Amino acid sequence: MEAGVEPPVCSDPREDWVRPPVSRPDFDARVEALLTRVYGSRVPRLDSVGTLYFDDQLVTISSAQIKLMELFVERFGEVVSRDELAERLNESAAPTRNSLDLHIMRLRRRLEGVNLAIRTAWGQGYVLEAPDA
Repeated sequence: MEAGVEPPVCSDPREDWVRPPVSRPDFDARVEALLTRVYGSRVPRLDSVGTLYFDDQLVTISSAQIKLMELFVERFGEVVSRDELAERLNESAAPTRNSLDLHIMRLRRRLEGVNLAIRTAWGQGYVLEAPDA
């Protein structure tokens, strides 16, 4: 193949390809295909109006909790510290420990419908994950 030619569309999930020398568009297409193959829709997405998508399900998140959920989605599967979450809630005054706990409790309830959970990582923070993963 010649340089500058668009990479082929990957239609077979078992297909894996690269052309030497590897151009940036080829590399990006290969990475995208591999990520889709490995994760598929197993990574949550949050739109700008607060709808959370996971697998084939969706749930709406309150406007007060969108900031927290944005951080959880950005760091899906990783520990998010209480301090980072409190920073996201910080509007006019620092949130109290109880207000953050209340937001987490409400988010946990909302996420039950989309097979996601916020797990406590004791002494570290919280993790958004798929319980069956």
